[in-house]
Amino acid sequence: MPNAADTDGILLQNLADAGCGPEIIRQCMALVQKQNQAELMRVLSRHRQTLLDTVHQNEKRIDCLDYLVYTLKKQNKSQ
Repeated sequence: MPNAADTDGILLQNLADAGCGPEIIRQCMALVQKQNQAELMRVLSRHRQTLLDTVHQNEKRIDCLDYLVYTLKKQNKSQ
């Protein structure tokens, strides 16, 4: 774990913890070095949207599974 004064280490750890892959991490670190905050925010926003899309996809899968369980229980009660 990086110490509090190691801002690059903290950034690397935070990006990794957020599920960023090596390419996104490399890109973000380069943008930080270039002090291109606007592009950095776009990259992070795209990654956030990707994560959110995954959450929504999994929510739909859970809904389908819940409906299946509900239907099976309902059929079981009527027999």
